[in-house]
Amino acid sequence: MSRRDFLRASAVVSVAGALASGTGSIERSGPPKDTKTDREPYEVTMEPVGTVEFDAVPERWVAYAPGYADMAVALGLADDLAAVGDWGRYGADRYDELDGVGFDDRPATLDGDDPADRRTFRELGADVHLADPNQLVYASAFDLNAADVGEIAENIGPIVGNANRRRSQPWHSYRYYALYEAFEKVAAVFRRRERYEAFAAFHEEWLAELQAELPPASERPDALLVRPKETGRFAPLRIADRGTSTKQWRDLGVGDALADLSADELPTAPDGTVGYATIRSVDPDVLLVRGHEDLDRAAFEEAVVAPMRDHDVGGTIDAVRERRVFSGGPRHQGPILNLFATERAARAIYPDVFDGRSLFDRDRVARIVAGEE
Repeated sequence: MSRRDFLRASAVVSVAGALASGTGSIERSGPPKDTKTDREPYEVTMEPVGTVEFDAVPERWVAYAPGYADMAVALGLADDLAAVGDWGRYGADRYDELDGVGFDDRPATLDGDDPADRRTFRELGADVHLADPNQLVYASAFDLNAADVGEIAENIGPIVGNANRRRSQPWHSYRYYALYEAFEKVAAVFRRRERYEAFAAFHEEWLAELQAELPPASERPDALLVRPKETGRFAPLRIADRGTSTKQWRDLGVGDALADLSADELPTAPDGTVGYATIRSVDPDVLLVRGHEDLDRAAFEEAVVAPMRDHDVGGTIDAVRERRVFSGGPRHQGPILNLFATERAARAIYPDVFDGRSLFDRDRVARIVAGEE
């Protein structure tokens, strides 16, 4: 019997029925063994798909969101990645700082010139797809409809995932998962519970130590997070929306400068953007600009801060004048990438406390990924 014949996955709540429906019960799967060779049937439940039954642990896998790819890499599964989406925003070069972690060669990607379709997934032949099924329908990287997604799940490999980077998708009416809640589900898919627990324990311990060094709450800044659009226009984002892309700011006690403003109270253009005058009226302690995560401080100053400082209105914003403009951090975060994002954020916001030193044990993280702890 071939592995393709042996690996059976059936959704108790069908993928097609779960698309944009929010159906499916929330249950915790039993404690799986930390092994890839166990062939006892098991189930994993995650909205919006519901409960998926596996007869064998998946080997070859696909991840659309880099955050989910990072979760599987954290479980020691990098060698089995068939393809990932949005490679340009992955930040996989961070793995270079962790001995033995990462990819020997760049994996195939799903964000090419031509949208991925059913044929793309058939050729990849993955045992499981880590993706929210609604993303496969709505994201521009795909040429798929609900029926196509159902066919992929039924005839190629199951789909397990939940879009949790941000909370503003109009089709996301079902439960969101925090980063480590989603990570736990991915660990259940691959039956690597022990490795997940080691990583979660490390994260909890490390974050507690980091937070113990933070200044008092009254001395922590409020920040405005924006995404650049055209010159001088920005899309305002909410740190308090509890998506995974802003986890580091919340963990560091950074307040949301928009927390007390409703959408109606924040003056925006018809396209939902704000200009320098609105940013000045909000007057954040810190201005966070999404993008340019690959730039060091000097390059970020030249590419992002200098044009603001040279603008007639932008140059009058206190955060700009006082050099409190920083990278907003990566859009996609899994457990490894979040460590780096939090470290960089801590150094930027609290330089007197954290600047000039590594904030997490890279060797220990590498050992956890390798299954040595």
